[in-house]
Amino acid sequence: MDASAIRSGTHVQGPRIVLNITRIIIVGLGLAGLVPLSGHAADKVPPGNRNAEQPAVPGASVRRTKAGKTSFDIKYEKVRDLLKTDSRLVGKIKKTASAYQIAPIHMVGAIVGEHTYNVDAYDSLQSYYVKAASYAGNSFRFGYKDESIADFVGRSEFSECSGYSDSYRLWTCREKVWEDQFRGKSVGGKSYPNNRFSAVFFQPFYAGQTFGLGQINPLTALMLSDLVHEKSGYPKLDENDAAGVYKAIMDPDISLAFMAAVIRKSIDDYRQIADVDISGNPGVTATLFNIGGSQQRARALAAKRSSGAANWPEENYYGWLINDRLDELEPLL
Repeated sequence: MDASAIRSGTHVQGPRIVLNITRIIIVGLGLAGLVPLSGHAADKVPPGNRNAEQPAVPGASVRRTKAGKTSFDIKYEKVRDLLKTDSRLVGKIKKTASAYQIAPIHMVGAIVGEHTYNVDAYDSLQSYYVKAASYAGNSFRFGYKDESIADFVGRSEFSECSGYSDSYRLWTCREKVWEDQFRGKSVGGKSYPNNRFSAVFFQPFYAGQTFGLGQINPLTALMLSDLVHEKSGYPKLDENDAAGVYKAIMDPDISLAFMAAVIRKSIDDYRQIADVDISGNPGVTATLFNIGGSQQRARALAAKRSSGAANWPEENYYGWLINDRLDELEPLL
């Protein structure tokens, strides 16, 4: 058929039938989870680091490492060797990554980053189970001073969040209300610290710390509870059961599921909001695992891309290490 016939709209019935059949096939495959339903593929972030040199490591991480009389190199080698020798752990990582449809290198990157810059790795997976068991049966609650988290989010200021039934939007809304109306302010005669919601209400042991193999924050776990329940079948978390939340983030099996959920959510946020595919760059997903806020950061990137100010997300010190060591980390899988 010549081009003029196509432009004029004549002799096009056959192609239209083929096109319609093709659309039906694509929709059917999309519903089966085999292809995305979006009209086009997101822009794929190139592999490797955008920064030639590693960005500066925060002073808190440096001080914590010095206090432990160790170094980042030693901690990196320790967690790398743990993964190299613990086939059971690697098997769990692969199985969990498959359930969340992410490459397992993303989970390896997050584990290596956390145990290089934030905590020391234990000698074996069994050590993590033992540590998790030490929290079992402890009596504690989430709250600030004499105000429980249940009482706090029951305040009228949080009424705008009551319409959300899924855990991610519910707790994201509550966190935003904290930032906008309570953080560093006096409300109803009570002063609240100028600190993160998670540090003030959700960490009764060590404010600002995370726990377990995946180093998951309790508030993050509450946010991703529905996704983990859907993908892994673990019970949904309840903010009134602090011990149950700590069990989830301390138990290695459950912690891995929450780790995968964090990574899955980051990949989805960047694809849906910024039209960028970060699924092939473990340094970027590791960065987001470290700093959080994937939705807000994806929106900021989308705004920069629309103005021509930036093309790609950049890795921080934590993600930079992962991309820089991929030749050592990928063979672990």
